[in-house]
Amino acid sequence: MVDQPVTSRGAATYQRILDVATREFAEHGIAGARIERIVSAARTNKAQLYAYFGNKDKLFDTIFFGSLERIVNVVPIDAADLADWAVRLYDEYLRRPDLIRLATWARLERRPTGHLVEDHDRLGDHKLRVIAEAQAAGRVRQGDPFDVMAMVIAMSMAWSPVSNVYAATAQEPSDVHERRRTLLHECVRRAVAPK
Repeated sequence: MVDQPVTSRGAATYQRILDVATREFAEHGIAGARIERIVSAARTNKAQLYAYFGNKDKLFDTIFFGSLERIVNVVPIDAADLADWAVRLYDEYLRRPDLIRLATWARLERRPTGHLVEDHDRLGDHKLRVIAEAQAAGRVRQGDPFDVMAMVIAMSMAWSPVSNVYAATAQEPSDVHERRRTLLHECVRRAVAPK
């Protein structure tokens, strides 16, 4: 059984482990991440890490599923304006490139095909429902709501760390990002417009 921190000091250690492990997994992947580096940088020990998370795979799961929940909460879908949703996703990927890197490692090391996570319904049902409702109202083109969602997300990731052309950073000039946002917004708007 995995322990939960019960003191403020324990909660701080727990959070340090999460922060350091997020960077470690984002940089090195699941197989390449090292518990020794994590506990050293988090100023704790293996026993504490294992007490809180169980093992390295469960630590990755905690971080990865937390990142998926975070993106749903920080960038909620707006089916009335999927183009704006794509732009907000673009901005979040600039702020948190580690989120995309974690998903990429999960795809490479765990689930090379199909859905990225087993309980995809829990994370995607709301998005699919609002897209279907927008389609029924004639605001979004017809088609499988999942495919519409996947296309919009893929477009939002055009300049993300998984781009095979160019990975953007938050340090680039703001006018460059504004041009990309404008292009992304217009392309998504046209792609999802009802026919």
